[in-house]
Amino acid sequence: MFWDRVAGVYDIFVNVINRKTHQKLKEIVSDLIEPEDTVLECACGTGLLSAVIAPKCRQMTATDFSEKMLKKAEKNCRSFRIITYAQADITALDFADGSFDKVVAGNVIHLLDNPLTALGELNRVCKDGGMLIIPTYMNKDSKGKTSGFAGAVGKAGADFKRQFTVESYRQFFLDAGYPDVQIKLAEGRIPCAVAVMRKK
Repeated sequence: MFWDRVAGVYDIFVNVINRKTHQKLKEIVSDLIEPEDTVLECACGTGLLSAVIAPKCRQMTATDFSEKMLKKAEKNCRSFRIITYAQADITALDFADGSFDKVVAGNVIHLLDNPLTALGELNRVCKDGGMLIIPTYMNKDSKGKTSGFAGAVGKAGADFKRQFTVESYRQFFLDAGYPDVQIKLAEGRIPCAVAVMRKK
């Protein structure tokens, strides 16, 4: 699997290549977490967002489809005792309905064959009145041209299924039935748009 293969070097992308975007992304997500929250993070990768969510919430479960990414996250976030780790498929989550106050799924929607299935699962495990927080890289510019990043990473094996602009990303959630969606943009070399909405 591509993500198992790149787990050992992914932090270079996070902390060096796209550092500006990720610093702003961490600020945006951290500001949305409250002390009494129980949080599920799907596609946690190497723990970029886990490390800013954990200090702010009451309890956290971090999941990823890639076992090696998950092990890297556990190592990077070993100082946070409130995190439980689990390998999970975002399109078939093994959690009860309404289990979490906040559900975070970072930079994964553009990789999925069935993003609406994943969105349905994220919504299902979120409590009534809870919040979905879904950041995704913007891999098309305002003119609709695919970014060099998306092209290069796709050739390397990441296999992007969708390429979003900010407006097409907003429309994705509107079409899925989330009229309250708000988009917060983390600018940088590879920008990241954070979709924030309440459970349907």
